Amino acid sequence: MTPQNELRLLPWSGPDGKPCYLSTDDSGGYVSRLADNIEAVQLGMAAELVEQVPALLDDQDVGPEDLRRMLTELTGALRDVLRVATSRGHLLAVSQPPSGRP
Repeated sequence: MTPQNELRLLPWSGPDGKPCYLSTDDSGGYVSRLADNIEAVQLGMAAELVEQVPALLDDQDVGPEDLRRMLTELTGALRDVLRVATSRGHLLAVSQPPSGRP
């Protein structure tokens, strides 16, 4: 079994909204690959939203509903990106040997 500090935070939540973790030594396993693919989709969607923002902000006719919708989508994308960053940061910390520095 994988030690607690080596659990992978998955890019989805459980039914009650709590984080899901994967305990495995196989980074090429089915769930690991599924998580990698979902993270790639989430990052791609966030990048697309970021590209859309300047045009929306430059549009003088944009209404508050459109701005609210974009802000809602950006908030969700940012939440996903933060989860990916947290997960990948933990994976990097576990895979790198200690530096020996205090």
